[in-house]
Amino acid sequence: MRARTLLLLATALVLSSRNAGAQEGVSPQAAQWTPATLFPPGALLAVVSGDPAQPGQSSAELSLPDGYRVPRHYHPMGERLEVRQGTLLVGMGERFDARKADTLRTGDTAFTAMGVHHYWVALGPTVVALTFDGPYTITYVNAYEAPKGSSFPYRY
Repeated sequence: MRARTLLLLATALVLSSRNAGAQEGVSPQAAQWTPATLFPPGALLAVVSGDPAQPGQSSAELSLPDGYRVPRHYHPMGERLEVRQGTLLVGMGERFDARKADTLRTGDTAFTAMGVHHYWVALGPTVVALTFDGPYTITYVNAYEAPKGSSFPYRY
C-alpha cells in the first residue's frame, strides 16, 4: 500500500526546492481576507489575481489556523500550491491519514493533477498560495464533509 501511495505521489505531486518559482503575492497586511466559503469554517481567502469564478488563470492565498484540516477532495483542473508561511501536510489517496502525508514548509511548492484525491492539515498558522485555471471548483469525496450551505459543485 505504501508503494502505491508513493507512486501516486510521484506522478501527481511534484515537489520543488524551496523558493523555486516563487510568485509574489499579496502581503498579509494588504490582503482583503474573507471567509473561504468553499472550505471548512476557519479558513480565510484573499484573491491575488484573476477571478476564481471565471475561466482563466487565477491565484489566491488561504490563511489556515493551526490544526486546520481540508478533507479529501479533488478538482476538475490542476492546482499549484506554495506554502508562504507555516507548515502544511499534503496527503493523497483513498484515506485521510496525516501520518502518511508529505510535509511542506515555507517556500515549498507542489502540484496536484486534476481528479487526484488529496487532503491538507496545517501545522501552526499557515498561509498557502494557490494558482489554478478557473472557475475554481472543489468536490469533497465525502459529501458530509463539505461545508454546509454550499451547493454542488462548490465553486465561486
